[in-house]
Amino acid sequence: MGIMMESNELNISEITRRSGISHSSVEVHLELLVELGLLTEKRFNRIRIFRVNHSNPYTNAVGRFFSEWRSISSESAGQAVARAFS
Repeated sequence: MGIMMESNELNISEITRRSGISHSSVEVHLELLVELGLLTEKRFNRIRIFRVNHSNPYTNAVGRFFSEWRSISSESAGQAVARAFS
């Protein structure tokens, strides 16, 4: 979902390339995210385009989570621990 939050709209091949995860695993994850309403899917013959569903109220919460996670993961471990307990 983090890759989708950064790009907003991608096809399954590009998501697979960026994530380094197998096509079948990406497909399973995307189907779940569509089922949960966090993503929408458009089909153009065999091409499947996935887009972040900004009308879902949970999408913003997920976006904030990934944003915070990225900022914490870019800090050193010691800084992250100190910040967590301050």
